[in-house]
Amino acid sequence: MALRINYNFQAEFTHVNILKTERNLNTSLERLATGYRINSAKDDAAGLFIADQLNLVAKALDQGSRNAQDGISAAQIAEASLSQIYEKLTDMYTKAQQAATDTNDANARLALQRDIQKLVDAIDRISAAAEFNGINLLDGTFKDKVIHYGARADQTLTMSIDSARAADLGAYVVSGTGGNKSAADTLVNNINASDFEFETTETINIAGVTLTPTADEITDAKRIADFVNGNTILQELGIEATAKNKSVANQTWNNITVDTGDSVTISVFVGPEETADFSITYNAGEVITLDDLVSKINSQASAAGLNLRASAVDNKLVLETDGETIGIEIAKTGTGNTTTIDLNRFIQVDTNQQVASGSAGTVSGVRVGSIDILGPNSYNYDLTGISGGLGVTAATGSATMNNLNALDVTNNTSAELAMKVINITIKKVDSLRSSLGSIQINLQAIIDNNDFSATQTREAESRIRNVDFAKEMSNFTKQQTLMQSGMAMLAQANQLPQLVLQLLR
Repeated sequence: MALRINYNFQAEFTHVNILKTERNLNTSLERLATGYRINSAKDDAAGLFIADQLNLVAKALDQGSRNAQDGISAAQIAEASLSQIYEKLTDMYTKAQQAATDTNDANARLALQRDIQKLVDAIDRISAAAEFNGINLLDGTFKDKVIHYGARADQTLTMSIDSARAADLGAYVVSGTGGNKSAADTLVNNINASDFEFETTETINIAGVTLTPTADEITDAKRIADFVNGNTILQELGIEATAKNKSVANQTWNNITVDTGDSVTISVFVGPEETADFSITYNAGEVITLDDLVSKINSQASAAGLNLRASAVDNKLVLETDGETIGIEIAKTGTGNTTTIDLNRFIQVDTNQQVASGSAGTVSGVRVGSIDILGPNSYNYDLTGISGGLGVTAATGSATMNNLNALDVTNNTSAELAMKVINITIKKVDSLRSSLGSIQINLQAIIDNNDFSATQTREAESRIRNVDFAKEMSNFTKQQTLMQSGMAMLAQANQLPQLVLQLLR
C-alpha cells in the first residue's frame, strides 16, 4: 500500500465521477423541468434535426388547412350568390313563358320585358357584390387562383369561377327559321341538288361532331335536332337543339271541284325520306273542301304514326309537326277546264306554283322547320349544303352569344327563344354551383387529411423530442443516489492522506 500526501488519487477519481454524475443529474433535472428530452443540440443532434423538421411540417399542415378553409369560405360566398342568381333566373323564365302566350297584348309584353330587365339588373348587382377579402368572385376575374394546401412547396390546387354577370350569362345560339321551296315539278326533282336536300356527299359539323347521311334525304330540322340531342359528346358539352315546323298556307282556301276526266292526287311528305308517306286522291266530280282535306290528312297521318297535324285557321290550311319537314306534291291528270291548282293554298312556299285549268301537271312545295341549337359555351358549326334549307344566315361560323341583356319577350318567337336561353343559363349557373360544391368537398377532404397528418406528425415528433417521465425519473433517482454516494466516498477519500500521520508519530 502506497501512501502519498501530494497526490490523492482516490479523491481525484471520486471527484471526476462526481462531476460526471452532476452533469447527468443536471440534464435529468432539465428534462424533468421542461418535459423535453432534447433541450439543445448536444442532447441529440440528429434527433433535434428530425424533430424540428417534423414540427415544421405539422405547423405547415395547420396553415394549409387554414388556407383550404379560406378557399371553402370563398366558394361558399360565391355559391350563395349564385343561388340568388338562380332564383332570379327562374323568375325570368316564368315571365318569358308568360310572354310567349299570345293572349298578351303589346302593353302586357312590354311590362314583362321591363320586369325581366329589372331582374337582369339585380343579377348584375349580385355578381358585382360577391367578394372575399376584397377579391371579386363572380365578375370573371377569379381565374386560376392558387390554394396552397400542402406542407411543401408546389402542393397546390387552382380554383376558378366563371363570370356571372348578365353580359356573360346566356347561350350560344345557331338559329334557322326554316326555308320554303316550290317548283312546277315533283318534290324530289324540286329539292334535287339544293340546300333542301342533304346528300351523301355532304357532311354537317356541330362543335367538332360530324353527321353524314346514309342516303340522300330531305333537309329536316328535326333530323338535325335529334342528332344533336342524341350525341353523347354534344350532351357533355351541354349543347342541345329544338325544332318545330308550322306551315300556314299563303292564300285562303277556295273549294276545288275536280272536272270531268280529271283527278287530283295530293302526296304528303313528312320528315327526311324522299318518298311520300301517304296520298289523298280526288276524282272527277268530287269537291276538295278545306274541312275534308284537314280530316283526311289527320286520319292518314294518324294511321301512319306521323307527327303531322292539320287544321283550318282563318280559312287557311295549317300544317304542323314536331320539326319534321313538310312536303306537298300535287299531281293533276286530265285537261278539264275548271280544275285549277294553286300550291300556295296547300303549303307555305316562297313562290306560288299553279296547274292551270285545261292542262295537266305537277307542282310541289317543301317547308323546312325552324331549329335552335344552343350551348353554354362557344362552339363552331358547319352547315354547308343545307343552311339555306334550314334558314341559317351563315353556312359556317361560330355560334352567336345571346346574353341576358339581349332577351326579348315582345313577341311569341323571341319569347320562346328567351325561354331556351334562360334554361341554358340556369343549367350553366347550376353547373357553376356544382363545381363550387365539388371544390368545397375537395378542400374539406384536404383539411381532414391535413389535420390527421398533422396529428400523426406531432406524435412522431413527440416520441423524439419529449421526455418519458417514468424512465427519466428512474434515471434522476439513480443519478441523485450516485451523487450522494459519491459525496460520501469523496469524504472518505479525503481521509486517506491522514493515515501518513500514523507513520510520522
